[in-house]
Amino acid sequence: MSKTVITRFAPSPTGFLHIGGARTALFNWLYARANNGKMLLRIEDTDRKRSREAATDAIFDGLRWLGLDWDDKPVSQFSRAERHQQVAQELVKSGNAYYCYASPQELEALRETAREQSQPIVYEWRYRDQSEAPEGIDPVIRLKAPVEGQTIVDDVVQGKISFNNKELDDMVLLRSDGTPTYMLAVVVDDHDMGITHIIRGDDHLTNAARQILLYMAMGWDIPIMIHIPLIHGADGAKLSKRHGALGVDAYRAMGYLPHALRNYLVRLGWSHGNDEIISTQQMLEWFDTNGIGKGASRFDFSKLEHLNGHYIRNSDDLFLVEQLVQNAEFLEVSQILKSRLSHAQQDLLVRAMPLLKEKAKTLCDLAKGTKFLFNQRPLELDEKATKTLDENSLEILKRLIPSLQKLLEWNADQLSQTVRKFCDLEELKLGKVAQPIRCAIAGTPTAPGVFELMELLGKNETLARISDQLDK
Repeated sequence: MSKTVITRFAPSPTGFLHIGGARTALFNWLYARANNGKMLLRIEDTDRKRSREAATDAIFDGLRWLGLDWDDKPVSQFSRAERHQQVAQELVKSGNAYYCYASPQELEALRETAREQSQPIVYEWRYRDQSEAPEGIDPVIRLKAPVEGQTIVDDVVQGKISFNNKELDDMVLLRSDGTPTYMLAVVVDDHDMGITHIIRGDDHLTNAARQILLYMAMGWDIPIMIHIPLIHGADGAKLSKRHGALGVDAYRAMGYLPHALRNYLVRLGWSHGNDEIISTQQMLEWFDTNGIGKGASRFDFSKLEHLNGHYIRNSDDLFLVEQLVQNAEFLEVSQILKSRLSHAQQDLLVRAMPLLKEKAKTLCDLAKGTKFLFNQRPLELDEKATKTLDENSLEILKRLIPSLQKLLEWNADQLSQTVRKFCDLEELKLGKVAQPIRCAIAGTPTAPGVFELMELLGKNETLARISDQLDK
């Protein structure tokens, strides 16, 4: 009988959930869910100087916003220090680890030699088989690693990768103050949590080789290794903040939808034929390790915006309104929607959404569009609108108002016909009339379609806004 698939996401709480970590979490979540398994969450907080409770909370919030849940209670690695120490002592008793009494001076001499020779530090410890303990030195516990042969990492994505054992070294398991190292804690925790598949970035491949030695020393089953290529910037360079190496909270503030970001992240290193638009349900049906590529993927903001725009245009209007309200405090223009919308305002926003979302790429674009609806009178014009509403344009609007006032049906079609008829009578091009109307009722010449906006605002509000500009 095959084991239940158990994956894990194990971030360090030293900052927000960054985009690379979010993709790792997504891959672990998809693989577990696609195989009716479990994804566990472990907070690797052994570095007490850098670990922050606020960062842990931000990781939880980021995962929830992305729609990634986990099974069981999150595990704190720091809380398991006693178990890690126990395993280190077991390894000493079995002869697979030893107390190392190397002084700080000896260690620095080795580092200096390695730097001079541009070689990795390789320890050949005389303490491996020495029973006498020098005075005045608190020992560390090191793994007694094989010095000959090779260790093979049999990776699902990368294939079989060989590491010379003489280069892997006798790694420290327990520091002189009794605290466990990352390498020991990770292996012990993965074993105790029953992790069957380790999915993480391929920058952990060397760690994998060292960790396999520890699994072997304890006689434990080695989890299946799945090392995914890292994410690079659009220019192929290592991902940085200018490329998009930001926290998930930043993408939320920039107005991206969580399901659009999930879609984009899953395509960074995984594919299903030529499919680009992939729903979460399809991900769960299709995701497997065969679709993971070996090459590094490139983060491209323009593609993310294009994809997000697709999801916005194809989203239910009420859903988008709810997204605006729920994310108001995170959006760059959140002041527009900070106060609770009345039923009438929400209804107006739902009716406006088809117009607002037509060219929107983010929720921020939609939020900016709401100011055309909710701006307080008299409108504050931007610089371009002020220039547009010169004396001649205001005179045109003054002559137009009677035609608008006579309208019995206030809809985009009737408004368009009325304004076009006015243009014919006045021998004016449509832009000479439509653009001043847009500036008067929106405060900017870059607002959505003028007739649709007039319909949304209604007759009284539209005429009042135009009159405000004429009365100045």
